[in-house]
Amino acid sequence: MKDRKLLNTELGRIKPAEYKTLPPSGVVMVLDNIRSAHNVGSAFRSADAFKVDKLYLCGICACPPSAEIHKSALGAEESVDWEHFDDTMTAIQKLKEEDYLIVSIEQTCNSISLENFHKETEKKYAFVFGNEVDGVSQEVVDASDFVLEIPQFGTKHSLNVSVSMGIVLWQSRL
Repeated sequence: MKDRKLLNTELGRIKPAEYKTLPPSGVVMVLDNIRSAHNVGSAFRSADAFKVDKLYLCGICACPPSAEIHKSALGAEESVDWEHFDDTMTAIQKLKEEDYLIVSIEQTCNSISLENFHKETEKKYAFVFGNEVDGVSQEVVDASDFVLEIPQFGTKHSLNVSVSMGIVLWQSRL
């Protein structure tokens, strides 16, 4: 028997208002000076797909409403809560006060390889994703509880930040 793609009407997707009534996941995302509005839109879309509780858009990140964000987010900016901070460290301090573990996604000398990370259900996590050129700022890395690194096997030393978001969020749901 051949497999058949499901129609959008068969996917059982919920509406944005229903999304907001789902139980919290204990996961938020912090975008540390992401310069591309398309990457911010992708963050909204991935956040929606993996039921992230909130996005913290920091520094130069574009904020909704934005046609560029909407183009990538496909409306996820309506379902996922978000807040803007002029400075990433202000968001980090707020999250620490709310008992989130701050987890930077970066390449450091003491990073934990992503496949060795297993989210504990009783803890809350704030995953920090950095600028497309400079990554997560050293100040934020220093304030992190730990750093996760996505293993890579090719000649490049980085992934697009939106790809990194999807990989980390998927792993955090396992």
